[in-house]
Amino acid sequence: MEAMKIVVLTGGISTERDVSLSSGSKIYQALRQRGHNVVLVDVFLGYEGEGAEDIFRVSRDWTAENEGILQTHPDLAQIRALRPDGDSMYFGPHVITICRQADIVFMALHGDGETGRIQAAFDLMGIRYTGSDYVSSAIAMDKALAKELFFHNGIPTPESFALKKGEQEPVVVSFPCVVKVCSGGSSVGVYICEDEAAYEAAKQEAYTYDGEILVEQYIRGREFSVGVIEGKALPAIEIAPLSGFYDYKNKYQAGSTVETCPADISREAEMRLRKTAEAVFRVLRLKAYARMDFMMNEAGEVFCLEANTLPGMTPTSLLPQEAAAQGMDYGTLCEHLIEVSLRK
Repeated sequence: MEAMKIVVLTGGISTERDVSLSSGSKIYQALRQRGHNVVLVDVFLGYEGEGAEDIFRVSRDWTAENEGILQTHPDLAQIRALRPDGDSMYFGPHVITICRQADIVFMALHGDGETGRIQAAFDLMGIRYTGSDYVSSAIAMDKALAKELFFHNGIPTPESFALKKGEQEPVVVSFPCVVKVCSGGSSVGVYICEDEAAYEAAKQEAYTYDGEILVEQYIRGREFSVGVIEGKALPAIEIAPLSGFYDYKNKYQAGSTVETCPADISREAEMRLRKTAEAVFRVLRLKAYARMDFMMNEAGEVFCLEANTLPGMTPTSLLPQEAAAQGMDYGTLCEHLIEVSLRK
């Protein structure tokens, strides 16, 4: 790939902010090592230094202030207070000016970068970016809407219903069950409920993150994830937390989870996971790349939980591990995701 001007867009004001900063730093370093002219920018805090109008001539270490991922998600009120201009607009100072100078923006934004809003804004401004477009991003981010499309198109997925605060459950809830926010990620706002008391507490806490929640059938079994690039599935990876479920801590704290790729399953089970992931990619109209999460019950049946339109690219993330199982190192993967995004 010829050298390009690339903005890695990171940060934001979602509960996945720290994950985004970690992904962005690693992508930035990998692309620099490949000879690209790269700038790392926090989409919400922006850039207040000199030279925003000619940012690719600015010489600095753009990762110097990143601290990595803590065991709990960040305090977003504290992040908002750091905004240098005091403005509440999502795009920080000079962000659009900087992005318009790039050949492409590498979207290292998780959470608020997956809603489709940024993609729609960039489309209006003629700014090219990695990953899915605004329509497919918005559909996948809304878990209730995505599951409606799963049911309609025969994608196996746990039974569920959406609920807003104050509404009555449309069916009798069976335990254990899962409560999760409709539009969230990194397992923030996800709870496994064994009884009525835990269920009521989980609902109230989930509503602090989102005005709509999803109550889902609990699938007991093994957890897997499958990346898809341009409609073709990568090898499946099995995820086995040493304790509890695959929550925020177990996702990002090294040594908390055993991840096996390729997964130690039969060829038939592997192909079932991969074919279902490719079907989800088509059903949700996804573009460029994504990652699908699955449960497999004790009978070997596969259930798709959700699709992630901007999969993590941190040191512990799953998509890079799956690509590595096919012989693609991290830097090559970053360039490949740029190439497929430019073709979308």
